[in-house]
Amino acid sequence: QVRLVESGGGLVQPGGSLRLSCAASGNFFSINAMGWYRQGSEQERELVARITSSDITTYGDRVKGRFTISRDGAKKTVYLQLNSLTPDDTAVYYCNADVTRFDHSRRSGYWGQGTQVTVFS
Repeated sequence: QVRLVESGGGLVQPGGSLRLSCAASGNFFSINAMGWYRQGSEQERELVARITSSDITTYGDRVKGRFTISRDGAKKTVYLQLNSLTPDDTAVYYCNADVTRFDHSRRSGYWGQGTQVTVFS
């Protein structure tokens, strides 16, 4: 089992910044990638950013140039720096992990509980 615990959401004004964290724990061999997705009201969940164990990053088109994903492999933690926030960034942000288990199988369907980011003027 994999447990993902997110933190760092909150209320911020347009143009402001936040930093989200997601720590992974549990019974698995290694982390292949971790990422952030978000889901706004009446919207589908979308990719925000993803980082692999080789530090290859992928960003959603709507956040490129404003958000930065990073990781601390030793702490099994991924971070998301959110800058230049706009009301359109308001959503619940979910952490996702893609891991290799001890039986060498790979699974990517692990999700955190979500953390709310609200950008208001």
